[in-house]
Parts: sequence; structure tokens; C-alpha cells
Amino acid sequence: MKNTRKRILMIDDDEDDFFLVNSLLQDTAPDQYEVEWAPTYQKGIAAIEKKEHELYLVDYRLGQYTGIDTLRHFHEIGYEAPVIMLTGKGDYAIDNEAMMAGATDYLVKGEITGQELERAIRYGITEFKHLRLIAENERKYFGIFEKSHDLIILADCDKNVIEVNPTAMRKLQYTKEELLTMNLKELFMNETEALQFLLDICEDSAIVHKEYAFKSKNGQKLDMLINANKLDEQLGTFLCVAEDISDKKREEQEKRNQEKFVITGRIARVIAHEVRNPLTNILLAVGQYRQDEQPSPEDSSLYLDIIERNCTRINVLVTELLQSTRMLELNMQEYPANDVVKRALALAEDRLQLNGIRLLEHYMEEEATLLVDEEKMNIALLNLFINAIEAMTPGTGILTVSTQMGQGKILIRIGDNGTGIPEENKSKLFDPFYTSKAKGTGLGLTSTQNIILNHKGTIQVESALGEGTLFTITLPLV
Repeated sequence: MKNTRKRILMIDDDEDDFFLVNSLLQDTAPDQYEVEWAPTYQKGIAAIEKKEHELYLVDYRLGQYTGIDTLRHFHEIGYEAPVIMLTGKGDYAIDNEAMMAGATDYLVKGEITGQELERAIRYGITEFKHLRLIAENERKYFGIFEKSHDLIILADCDKNVIEVNPTAMRKLQYTKEELLTMNLKELFMNETEALQFLLDICEDSAIVHKEYAFKSKNGQKLDMLINANKLDEQLGTFLCVAEDISDKKREEQEKRNQEKFVITGRIARVIAHEVRNPLTNILLAVGQYRQDEQPSPEDSSLYLDIIERNCTRINVLVTELLQSTRMLELNMQEYPANDVVKRALALAEDRLQLNGIRLLEHYMEEEATLLVDEEKMNIALLNLFINAIEAMTPGTGILTVSTQMGQGKILIRIGDNGTGIPEENKSKLFDPFYTSKAKGTGLGLTSTQNIILNHKGTIQVESALGEGTLFTITLPLV
């Protein structure tokens, strides 16, 4: 059977004292404690170094040594344990010295009762466990505080900085002393933004994942993603944890710039290709016209027709490109979301019947309203319906149309069971003049994307070869 008694070591050169203490404990709390005896300072030190006891009773006077020497040895070997000092009557100076040296408590010999002794021991062991648990938690959280890669700032009710971690000092380029003399709003790049932050934290008690701009000591802008919480409602203290996203935003901007450069180059190549053919015809006609010294009226008319026809072609290409990509002037009105889709779908009804396409519709039951330019939205949705119809095999095609509401947005999904889109072509799908159709202009999806973006929405595509394609349009609710 496991021994559950708490082990106590008594260091005392008087055997009678040991006998009395042991008897008092056994009478008060039988079988609760196991008291062992070390009759000399040296034997006490040897037992302490084994670290086998839960509490130590130490007599102040141990020959040429004192109980204070014993307490110092605990510190020297880095051993923490509860120690109760046993002192003589009236040794108040010794009592104070013992407590200052780290003793848990002190008891006066000759005045100890069994209940007082047991209570002191029980309290000493329990309190020590609590203090050790608190110390471990403090070390754990202090380690997180010290080693965190995020800036951690603690502020008081007046928004004055009262504590910062090393990352905050390094990022903001202030010393700790400098930061502890500052108000939190001084760390913001923009005063209006700072005041709004302080207002939000006071009203909501929490700020979750919001971006703000801090400034370092030398005025450098630091983009921060901040989480803040009130720690004490009455005191008004709050904790601010800020992630420096400056490098991340810079990388994202560089990536966007590179993507714009790639898209611009692709558009330039497409335009060059589309314009070069009619331009070549114009140059050939002009060259032929010059070669003939006196062209007949019939030949002159032929050359001029070629030039005019190809100039018109170039003009149409440029006009279509501008119309598909320019910012639109929208006539916005409120419409039920389901009606917006149904009206656009009605425009494709003839094509659906002609190609024998089966239509599956799933509309949300909730009443939701969109703010749209109906004419423009009809164009955008009709382009998607037509593309889906043309991608499917007549007689076996299934067009699926659905609406759904979530998180303040409306999702419109348009799916087909057609041929699908190769992975390498997905990134070019919305580029001007890109088309897989023999007679397509390559501007339909460009125009669709432009309309959706002008409505502050987004459009995404999922596709698998041989399985079909799904377009998802996301639009904000009114």
C-alpha cells in the first residue's frame, strides 16, 4: 500500500524537542505525517540535499550554526521548500530575520500546541504548492511575453504604457524607459486613427484583427494587425497584441505589381496580335496602290474599301476593349436577389430549349435585396449562362443555378457539366481577347468581371476537365 503520509525533516540538536514535536503531531493528526530527525547541522544539510521532504522544521540554534545558515543553504543549492523556524521565547529579532531569509513561518518553543503545529505545517505545505504553481505560471507566461514575435503592450486606464515586451522595444526602436513615459496614442501614425482605436476599445472592450499604422521612433511607418482586450473593467487596463505585417503587405504589393505587369504585357501582346492582321491588310493595300502608277477607278475603290474595312475593324476592337474594362456608370436600384438571377436566366431560355439543356434551380428562401444596375447585371449573368450552354453537349447538358446568403453577402452559383477548363487556362480566363471559341471575341468574361467588380463583388471559377465548371459570384447585400 502506498505511503500517503507527508514527510517532514526536523533539524534540531535536542532529542527531547524532536520527541515532543513528533508526539504533538501524532496526537493531533495520526498517520498524517512522518517526521524524521537530523540531530546536527551537517546531517540536516545532507538530508536537505536529497530533496526528499515536503517541509522542514529547523531550530534556530544548531551549535556553531544557526537556522539562518540552513536557509542560506537552500538558496545556494537552488532548492525551494517550505521551512518553519523554531525559536526561543522573545526572540523577535530572530523571528524577523528568519522571515526575511525565506522562512515560511516561525514557532516559539514551549508555546506550541498540537493544533497550532499541525495548522502551521499544513498551511506551509499547501501555501508552498500554491506559490510554486503561481511561480510556474508566471515563468510560463513571462516566457511567452518575453519571446513573443508580436508586440505586446499593456496600458492603464489613462492609456499610458505600463509594460512592453522586447519585441515592442525592438520594432518601435524605443528603450523601455522611453516607452513607459508615453501614451499609447503616441505610437500611432495617424492621430484620428489613434482616437478611433481608443474609442473602440472603451466601447467594445475588444478589438479583433484590425489594421492600424504605428510609427517607430525615427518616424518609420509600421503596418500592424492588432488584437486588444480589456483586462480589468474597473481599473481600465487593457492588453494590446500587435503583429507587424509591414513586410507581408510590401510583399503582397510587389506581387500585385508583378501580376499587373504580367497582365499588361499579355494584353499588349493580344492587342498587337488582333490589330496586326487588319493593319497588315491596310499596309498591303497602300503599298499596292502606290505601285500602280495610274490605278483604275475600280482598283482605287477596292484599295479604299480594304483600308476602310480594316480601319473599322481596328476601331471596333479598341472600342470593345475599352467598354469591357472601363469603370462603368451604374444606374443602381434595389431588387430581390432571386429576381435578379431569374430575369437574366429568362434571357437565355431560347438557347436552353434549342440545345436541350436541363435547368436545375435552387433559390434561397430568405428575402434578400441587392443594389444593382439590372441592365449591366443581365449582361454579366447572360455571358455566364451562354458560356455554360456552349460548353455542354446538346441534349445531355445540365445547367445548375442557385442563390445563397451568408455573412452579409449573396452567393450566385452557375454550374455546368460541360467540357471543363484546363488548369493552365484558368488564370487567363478573364483576360481581354482570350477565347477558346472559333468565333469568339474574348471579351465576354472580361466584361462580366468588370461589371461584377463595379458592383463591389467578386467572381471565382472552379473547373475540372470532363466534369464541368462552376462560377461563384459574391455580391454585398443592401
